[in-house]
Amino acid sequence: MTKFYANENFPLDLVQELRQLGYDVLTSYEAGQANQSISDEEVLNFAHEQERVVITLNREDFISLHKQGQQHSGIIICKEDRDYKKQSEIISEFIIQNTQPLRCRLIRIKKRNQKGSSTQVFVVQGY
Repeated sequence: MTKFYANENFPLDLVQELRQLGYDVLTSYEAGQANQSISDEEVLNFAHEQERVVITLNREDFISLHKQGQQHSGIIICKEDRDYKKQSEIISEFIIQNTQPLRCRLIRIKKRNQKGSSTQVFVVQGY
């Protein structure tokens, strides 16, 4: 099963939702890496050494690292949205349905308008 590493800005409520779905989620606090001004590059390296997919809200920096070709075990960028349960379900559905490993892949969880409706739904976009 996919293992995750949640960086400092990642909501603990979303961590808990992923854990309730059975995922192994290590937080930066649990890893002794919180409040130390650790660079995003070091976060990515640490997660890669631990064979964990980084889960973050930090879109710009992690997209940049991914585009630079930095090796990683995967990056999932979530949306700042309090619907943690739905975001965790979308992540889980993607992982279950996707047969390709996440290694060196970047995935974004976004919200889009539904066609013919004013409600928004979460969608997965790969890079």
